[in-house]
Amino acid sequence: MNIADSLKNREIIVEFFPVGSLVKVTAMDVATLTEISIQGPKTASEETLKLNALKRLEYVLKKKAIIQ
Repeated sequence: MNIADSLKNREIIVEFFPVGSLVKVTAMDVATLTEISIQGPKTASEETLKLNALKRLEYVLKKKAIIQ
């Protein structure tokens, strides 16, 4: 199972906030209001940062037994 499968039918909001030489990425699962934040270098692609945020959100949702 990959990230696309486990978060497939969930509404996720992703926001990017530049902070100096870093970018803070926040992802929130709308149904449960579960929110995570990660940081990455400003030089990283938006796709890479988004993927890392979704991986973290997936981890938290699995740990809370919200998804399998």
